[in-house]
Amino acid sequence: FKSKNTKGLGCFGWLLVLISLLFVTATLPLTIFMCVKIVKEYERAVIFRLGRITDRKPKGPGLFFVLPCTDTFVKVDLRTVSFDIPPQEILTRDSVTVSVDGVVYFCIQCPISSVANVSNAHSSTRLLAQTTLRNVLGTKNLAELLSDREGISHSMQESLDVATNPWGIKVERVEIKDVKLPQQLQRAMAAEAEASREARAKIISAEGEMNASRALKEASLIISESPSALQLRYLQTLHTIAAEKNSTIIFPMPMDILQNFMK
Repeated sequence: FKSKNTKGLGCFGWLLVLISLLFVTATLPLTIFMCVKIVKEYERAVIFRLGRITDRKPKGPGLFFVLPCTDTFVKVDLRTVSFDIPPQEILTRDSVTVSVDGVVYFCIQCPISSVANVSNAHSSTRLLAQTTLRNVLGTKNLAELLSDREGISHSMQESLDVATNPWGIKVERVEIKDVKLPQQLQRAMAAEAEASREARAKIISAEGEMNASRALKEASLIISESPSALQLRYLQTLHTIAAEKNSTIIFPMPMDILQNFMK
């Protein structure tokens, strides 16, 4: 039962420890059930002897011993914990109000620091995550917020990890879940996107007509160089009309013939 850090207990502390040892020795084997404790694989025990941490290394997993009346211990869970960040009303850098929520995953790496340096590690991490979310997103504009969620998550993770390191906490992951925009802003963005799509469609249609007119111009130049090409084109047009089972066939008449009749 000897501790590695009992030199700071003082004479009165040593006296209490000695009395506790005598009490355990005198009441064996009944007090053995008071002295033997068990922690699970994912837990560690931080032991306090007369209010002082007895060892810089937590106990567990498995069996460990404590002295009755002088020793107390705190169990610390080392498993990864996740919690939701409540929706936060945030004003972005370009003066747009958005509602953002997220999720944080963290675990305790140093049980002694999580017990001795902060009163409630889980609650403190939750509150710090909310303020960090506000601080980080307040420096971003709306476009960055919508397009660079991964970068914002990494920035939040680094900030939280640095702040919670003295508490023995490791922030493993931060994710932005949802970004809610005001209804009026959503309608304005939808109208802007629709106008942009219509503009691109008109540009594509105009470019298609320009390319078609150039192709027709080149075709007319080629046909004008060879009179037989026009006749072949005429026969091809008749073949196309006949394939569609139309009852009306239009015969083109040369302008030279019409000019003779006009005279």
